[in-house]
Formats: sequence, structure tokens, C-alpha cells
Amino acid sequence: MINRLARHKILLALLGFCLSGAVFAFDLGDLIEIGSKIKEISREVTVEEEVEIGGKLVSGLLGAAPLVDDQRLQRYVNDVGYWVASRSSRPNLPWTFGVLDSQGINAYAAPGGYVVITIGLFNLLENEAQLAGVLAHEIAHVVEKHHLDALKSVMKREAWADLAVAAADDEDDRRKLGQLVNTGVQLYSSGLDRKLEYEADLHGVVLAARAGYDPFALLDVLTTIDSIDPESAEMTVLLNSHPATGERLNRLAQGMNGRLDSFAGGQKNLRRFRRIAGGP
Repeated sequence: MINRLARHKILLALLGFCLSGAVFAFDLGDLIEIGSKIKEISREVTVEEEVEIGGKLVSGLLGAAPLVDDQRLQRYVNDVGYWVASRSSRPNLPWTFGVLDSQGINAYAAPGGYVVITIGLFNLLENEAQLAGVLAHEIAHVVEKHHLDALKSVMKREAWADLAVAAADDEDDRRKLGQLVNTGVQLYSSGLDRKLEYEADLHGVVLAARAGYDPFALLDVLTTIDSIDPESAEMTVLLNSHPATGERLNRLAQGMNGRLDSFAGGQKNLRRFRRIAGGP
């Protein structure tokens, strides 16, 4: 199990990739170690392997970018995130949350419990319920293993066995490994299958309701995002990796269809949010 400092460094690496969308140099030794532990793609990946795969893959492939230098903010987002995640079916993952110092409007998740939100998106939020809704969407991706399964699927198509070699002294093996890794990295820039984003939206509002928050807060966030000029630079990564926000709103409203109306009075925690975020 990787320690918290290592996870923090990995988180920074993940954030750097999300900003740039670039493919960086990778640590072949780490990738071989990962692959040697999972030689049969058909078998279930253990929690320990998921955490290690997510952590080492991210740290080995991606560049670095800073988190917002505000410990109170980071602690607050972790507190909210941990609480929401504790209501999920995977409460015992070593969840790690963070706020990225980027004006881009987005949030991200990675296998093993990594969840981040940009300060650009955080600054659009009006209350804690909206923050919980955004984090719940990302938590849902991790709970359902969306990124892990997508990565496994891509690598299987590209010959997963090449990643499980005991050594990579052969130049052709190294080339194949590089192709596999680069293909996997693209999942973060191009996004998941769009139907998984719709699924995470619906799962997220249910999870937020379980945590005691107003589940309609995520709809409010999506409505705010939908009002932003899609041509603005802050929206580029989000729109490249997610379905159109208007369509997400429609799908989510249809999926909820009155089923969560009794939870509409859930907590919003406006005052606590404002103490951290500022504002009147």
C-alpha cells in the first residue's frame, strides 16, 4: 500500500496531465512491476492492486502541477469528500481529495480513490451540497471502476500480455509497452464512454442524498456550467472529455424522475461553505 506522501505526489502528477493533456515519459520499471502482478486480464483486480496500479500508472506517466496552497481549503474538501465516500459501497478505499490550482472547469478521478476538483470549478459553486454533488460524481467513477475497466479494456485490445512481460530488454517490447501506456493515458484526455458519465451523474446524486445533501445540487452545478460560453478556454478539457452539459442535464432529470424528491430538503451547509470559499 502506498503511503499518503506518495499518494500526494501521485495526485500532483494526475493534475498536471489533466491540465495539459500531454503524454509524458514513463517509468518502465514501475509499469513492468504493475504488469507482472496482473498477468491474467480476466481475473478480478484486488483492491491493493487497484490502488497500486492507479497510483504507479499516474505517477509514472504524468507530469506535475500544483495544488492550491490553502491547507484549510484542502482539508475542507477532503472532509466533505471522505464523508460522501463513506456512504458509498467502497468506504474503505484510501480516498484522497484535492483542489487543483487551475482555472479550467473540471473534476477528475483515478483508480484507487483519487478525486480532484479545479479551483475554477470550485469557485462556481454556491454551497457545500454542490461540492458534495461534484465529488459524488467522481466518487461514483471510482466505485464503479470506470477508469480501471476502461484501461483494462484498451490494454486488452492492444495486447495486455505485452505489459506483463518479466523484462523489457528487447527494443520491440519497449516499443509495445510505450504504445500501451500512451493509449491508456489518452483515457484521461479523451474521456470515458459517454454513457459512463451519465451513469456517474445518476449514481452521484443518489450518493449525495445518502450523505444527507440535497441531491438536486448537482443539477444546479450543471445548469451553471451550461450557461458558460462553450468557446471559453476554461471549458476546453471538460467539453472534450464529457457529453454536452445540456444533454447531461436532460439525462439526469429523466433518471431522477421524482425519485429523489423526498431528499430535496437535504443539507446545503451554505455558511460553512462560505467560511472556506469566502463571499457574503
